[in-house]
Amino acid sequence: MTAQRPTLDEPVVISKFWKSRNHTEHVRVELSEYQGRPLINVRLWQTGSDGIDRPTVKGIAMAIRKLPELARALASAELKARELGLIGDNETEASE
Repeated sequence: MTAQRPTLDEPVVISKFWKSRNHTEHVRVELSEYQGRPLINVRLWQTGSDGIDRPTVKGIAMAIRKLPELARALASAELKARELGLIGDNETEASE
């Protein structure tokens, strides 16, 4: 008997951070499903004049099986940016 894969009734927000200082756009990382397939979704969201956050078309969604490869690529990008002096060891959102 094979184990049944768990389903996600609602997206699971993993991280959310402001893209810029004006606090109208933020990046949201979440686990979700589309047509029964699990996804990793990294998307730009925008806060409307009514105060409601809405997803934009800017972003990427891919099969969850690609998550380890994406994580390695982002870790490599961070390491290279540090080597090049583009970000410091203690870089935080507050330093934007």
